[in-house]
Amino acid sequence: MNRVPKASVESADWLEFVRTLDDASVDLLYADPPFNSGRAQSGAAGAYDDAWPSTADWLGWLRERLAATLPKLKPTASILLHVDWRTSHHARLLLDELLSPDHFVNHLIWSYGLGGSSPRRFARKHDDILLYAIDPDRYHFEAPMVPATSRRMEGQLKKATDILDIPSLNNMASERTGYPTQKPLALLELLVGACCPEGGLVLDPCCGSGTTLVAAARLARRPQGCDTNPDAVAIARDRLEAVHAAAPAPAPPLR
Repeated sequence: MNRVPKASVESADWLEFVRTLDDASVDLLYADPPFNSGRAQSGAAGAYDDAWPSTADWLGWLRERLAATLPKLKPTASILLHVDWRTSHHARLLLDELLSPDHFVNHLIWSYGLGGSSPRRFARKHDDILLYAIDPDRYHFEAPMVPATSRRMEGQLKKATDILDIPSLNNMASERTGYPTQKPLALLELLVGACCPEGGLVLDPCCGSGTTLVAAARLARRPQGCDTNPDAVAIARDRLEAVHAAAPAPAPPLR
């Protein structure tokens, strides 16, 4: 593991937090905001309310925060906006409005597999992650490699497609914190490694249990995040401290 950069996670609202950042300082914005599911999200280690009066109210909340964050992004930066079936179409139009459709790069599908089914519809087993670039000609991207599935390429790696087949965390997963809606580290390491250069600043303004920040620290990127939920901030700080504690000490200077 490379030397772990200094991490920062604060108890603050996204809008409040980004106003403290320097302009053109962020290499990657990954935002996994509340999905406007209409219900409270709760788990063994935290809870938060996930309901707005309407989709228009949710979009207004998100528009204000994205607009305030755009000046903080470098010209080579990217945005990863993690949403679901309820709002992905609205969120894409919002990013088209703020950046223009020419800045769209990918509509990623995170196919996670776990969860229930329904006798009235196809089972919903994916989230949507929208990738936009501040400058479509200059953004950083390093194609992640994943195991090939064809018999011809058995045992080899191939470039990842826009379908990310990564299981969600089950109840026995060792990385599970008990925080609701926690995302798997494998997903965030793939995204951060692809979209942020080494040493770059990764911003997660709805950091939850801190998975994005942990992924960034493990990959020698600089993590910064915030959340309004004090339980989330406490969990994220504990996880980051564990990453730092496990990192090897820097080599002594040559004499």
